Amino acid sequence: MEYKALLFCLMVAVIITPLVKKLAIKIGATDQPNHRKVHKNVMPRLGGLAIYISFALGILFFFPESNYTWPVLIGATVIIITGVLDDLTELSAKLKLFGQLLAAAIVVMGGVQVDFINLPFGGQLDLGYLSIPITILWIIAITNAINLIDGLDGLAAGVSAIALLTISGMAITMGNVFVVFAGLMMLGSTLGFLVYNFYPAKIFMGDTGALFLGFMISVLALLGFKNVTLFSFVIPIIILGVPISDTLFAIVRRVIQRKPLSAPDKSHLHHCLINLGYSHPEAVLMIYAASALFSLAAVIFSQATIYGAISVIALLAIMIELIVEITGLVGKDYRPLLNMINGSKSKQ
Repeated sequence: MEYKALLFCLMVAVIITPLVKKLAIKIGATDQPNHRKVHKNVMPRLGGLAIYISFALGILFFFPESNYTWPVLIGATVIIITGVLDDLTELSAKLKLFGQLLAAAIVVMGGVQVDFINLPFGGQLDLGYLSIPITILWIIAITNAINLIDGLDGLAAGVSAIALLTISGMAITMGNVFVVFAGLMMLGSTLGFLVYNFYPAKIFMGDTGALFLGFMISVLALLGFKNVTLFSFVIPIIILGVPISDTLFAIVRRVIQRKPLSAPDKSHLHHCLINLGYSHPEAVLMIYAASALFSLAAVIFSQATIYGAISVIALLAIMIELIVEITGLVGKDYRPLLNMINGSKSKQ
């Protein structure tokens, strides 16, 4: 039944994405080229609406029985409204954040929150009053992390699909029926849209899609790994290692350059790969590969002993540092500090 839901959502997305493209052009939801963007022509956005409609129809048709079904669907609808308005009128950062906070609050009131963490050596860490703010912070952080990597054709959709496949697969092993259903339906909807979004893209997902994918991935990750061991709580962070690390380095760059955190730049991972001479599709496929490696590491991490888990984290840290050194992801001004942290002298 779960795989029928995936195929249903995939087919619906393939069918309705061209219709959403026509709607985007008709109402003026288009992306204009500028110095920060890779595309050279005016492109229709709002493609995330096709992903949402496919998923919503799947939820209503198959309706997995869960207390989380309606809170998640209502929260997702708030995110979609926020994204559509932004794609049409370019909302201020404060209004976009308000929409995200409202959506996060809805799912939290519906019971989506981490109340405690089981410690690996016994006992529990009760989060108490921190439960709600930590949950909301996670949802908003991941929502914006996916939004930030949406810079090349098919990039955010592909990375999201890899994360959704991993979350759904691990949910199957844990018997989490709602996460399996919702995750596979999101996967089908995303892949159906990716048919039109991979290079050369015929339509962009826009903030409608990036915010929606980030929101759903953050919520499903919470539901899939809530109230588990301390080390298992790290699993969704590893799965989303690429967008999370890209976001963290973006924050570092802006702090060093004394720019607002919301200030745009052209130094994200995909920009750096393009600057190194890789073609558009090559850069996307390389980031897909990195995302797949993080997801594989998460699966290994989930089955490892404590010492094995620490080894996985150490290897991932080395991989991230190599990526930073090769691409200059944090900016040239930060490299002397990076070398100091590593205990080596800066090479000028």
